[in-house]
Amino acid sequence: MSQRSATFIGFIAIILWALLALLTVGTDPVPPFQLNALCFSIGGIIGLAWIATTKSWSDLKRVPLSVYVFGTLGLFGYHFLYFSALRAAPPAEAGLIAYLWPLLIVLFSGLLPGERLRLLHIVGAVISFAGASLIVAAGAEFEIESLFGYGLALACAFTWSAYSVLSRRLGDIPTASVTVFCLATALLSTLAHVFLETTAWPTAPIGWLSILALGMGPVGAAFYVWDIGIKRGNIQILGTASYAAPLLSTLILVVFGVTAPKGSLFLSAILITLGAGLAAYASRQTD
Repeated sequence: MSQRSATFIGFIAIILWALLALLTVGTDPVPPFQLNALCFSIGGIIGLAWIATTKSWSDLKRVPLSVYVFGTLGLFGYHFLYFSALRAAPPAEAGLIAYLWPLLIVLFSGLLPGERLRLLHIVGAVISFAGASLIVAAGAEFEIESLFGYGLALACAFTWSAYSVLSRRLGDIPTASVTVFCLATALLSTLAHVFLETTAWPTAPIGWLSILALGMGPVGAAFYVWDIGIKRGNIQILGTASYAAPLLSTLILVVFGVTAPKGSLFLSAILITLGAGLAAYASRQTD
């Protein structure tokens, strides 16, 4: 598989993550960790079906236990820290800090063997972050009393960026391993739900359909295609392009009438596109 093909496959994850907000709205009143457990269970089942179809069970046997631990900590750790941050700090501010992960991916990629980080990669990522911040944290006001929550959000950003960048070092590990990551994350999410939340189930068919769609897309298939993208694709472009997710997410919410259009959307689109374009240009120069 060529790097360009793998990069385009990685883009599928970004598109799927753009549907996360819309589909999550439909799952109310299911609490976060319970929803996590349900969706990752579906994501794991998708992986099992794929492995059964391709008869690649042997791929799972040759994956070291340390890799399974690493992947589970990446998926579950990110979500645990993210949900905890939203509880300990205002969502807008926590969300903005957590969304530093694409910028961190670009910065950390320079430490990878065979990767060259150019100034335009960094400039592009910063510009795209500025564009995303117009949407993610509009009107945000940081408060001293929420420092712990901000710290959790920052840990969340470092967790996902570290998972993504270090996964590239595991290029020989089959993507089928993500199946185990998902199932283990579902189990840990179930435990977190039992100890931290009160169980609640969807009150209408749309709720169950939303959970199924989440498990098949943003909290399921997205992690498989992301694994392919970050292992074999252009990681700097994928990192910068990830800032398109909140923009696309907001546009989808506007189209479906969940939220009103904002004047900042146009400027945000320009900044994110400009940043991604600079990163792509820098990568072309590197090649």
